[in-house]
Amino acid sequence: MGSFSIHGNIVDILNREIYPGDVSVENGRIISVQRLPTRNNEPKINNYILPGFIDSHVHIESSMLVPAEFARLAVVHGTVATISDPHEIANVCGLSGVEFMIENGNTVPFKFHFGAPSCVPATEFETAGAVLTASDVALLLQKKEIYYLSEMMNFPGVLQGETEVIKKIASAKKNHKPVDGHAPGLRGADAKRYIDAGISTDHECFTSEEALDKLNHGMKILIREGSAAKNFEALVGLIPDHYKMMMFCSDDKHPDSLAEGHINRLCARAVAKGIDVFKVLQAACINPVEHYNMNVGQLREGDPADLIVVKDMVDFNVLQTYINGKLVAANGLSNISCGPTAPINNFKCSEIALPDLIIRDLGLQLMPVIEALDGQLITTKSMEVPSVRDEELVSDITRDILKLVVVNRYTNAPVAKGFIKNTGLKQGALASSVAHDSHNIVAVGVDDHSLLKAVNLVIRERGGISAVCGNKEMVLPLPVAGLMSHDNGYSVAAAYTAIDRMAKEEMGSPLQAPFMTLSFMALLVIPHIKLSDKGLFDGDAFKLISV
Repeated sequence: MGSFSIHGNIVDILNREIYPGDVSVENGRIISVQRLPTRNNEPKINNYILPGFIDSHVHIESSMLVPAEFARLAVVHGTVATISDPHEIANVCGLSGVEFMIENGNTVPFKFHFGAPSCVPATEFETAGAVLTASDVALLLQKKEIYYLSEMMNFPGVLQGETEVIKKIASAKKNHKPVDGHAPGLRGADAKRYIDAGISTDHECFTSEEALDKLNHGMKILIREGSAAKNFEALVGLIPDHYKMMMFCSDDKHPDSLAEGHINRLCARAVAKGIDVFKVLQAACINPVEHYNMNVGQLREGDPADLIVVKDMVDFNVLQTYINGKLVAANGLSNISCGPTAPINNFKCSEIALPDLIIRDLGLQLMPVIEALDGQLITTKSMEVPSVRDEELVSDITRDILKLVVVNRYTNAPVAKGFIKNTGLKQGALASSVAHDSHNIVAVGVDDHSLLKAVNLVIRERGGISAVCGNKEMVLPLPVAGLMSHDNGYSVAAAYTAIDRMAKEEMGSPLQAPFMTLSFMALLVIPHIKLSDKGLFDGDAFKLISV
């Protein structure tokens, strides 16, 4: 691999110091970090050397890219490693899906740290493509490629001491691997009980009060800023006092957003708010390595040469990214090349017909409606007067109340139907086989004909996202588990940008990420009301309800 040196301002995060120096690398490891004397007559050094950035919780599948292509885009922004939860593909393909992610990630020089999915399926109120038992999870946790137990979304199961849940946590403890949390809104005594069971992190806090409550109980808090869920502004103010207990993550990030920036953007935004740069960088570069025992260097002698060179400590524009001493990106261009991908999938349903989408009028005075909140995964419930035409419940564009459907992708089954508010569509329909967590097909539309076209476009591709507006149809195929493309990451980002623009500019959606928001409307473990393939679900009562 050879030897080389990098000259610049060395950023020593833990010792809170920046000094001119040289970092010498040999055979992929740092052999010395040498401080150089400062002389007044020397020209100013215009670059900074620091450890690489880490996304401390991400579902690679949400980027619609296989791991190798995700890495191709991420390294340009200085990301050298991720804590990656493969529960999206596990819900579709089971253990073989997790193995696919590990094997594909190993084809490129990037440090993926995968977890063992803890909740497959996420709930019993939806149809998934696989089940991971406590025994399956125990086997995964013994693998060296598995670094932690992925987010324990079944927090009621933790609090109630459910046998399978407790066994999974016990397996993580036995293998000395941390357990990630997922407990939106949980506070007080229940939060303490959840944490005391061994849950170490949470990325679902959407208020600083909730995060502070969990911090005070000893839980580490991840500041999430993804394509749909954005909690940075609510939580970043906690860094000055709690920087040792905080990290940054994206959770779910679409390809266009990843192409534009990653954790480097969050560092820039935090520093712009006047937060101490060393505290920001500890959250971005150091804390994940220590918490998850990651195989990632921290710019010390003897460490793997996982480091980045940035232009300044304000915007964090990345000039170079090194992983194990290999230059994987320079000046905005990725040096990672990806080979062909053999798709893995689980998609068995047939195309649907127009009668499958009809909701008969049963004389309801009021009906429950999902209210989507832009930038949040949580939804609220409103009771609305139905719009009736020809003895059927139909979409009402004037009130922005549109039909929402979920189609079981694993077998032919009745279509689940409900209504959603705040998507803003004025015409057409959107559909997606990315529908957390079981990844059935979710679709929203202003009329049944458009809905039918959008859903069947996805079915014909055995997975993808689609948009239908009059005679115009657009689809982005996702043949890998119905979640990911095997194409070049930048090409996928461009295709996604085009279909996203269609949803916004031609169809009227005001949402920041219409497809990402749509994908979470079947996510039952996030309150308050969602739609699964089995029907409308009340997240507070944790039961199915009727339209």
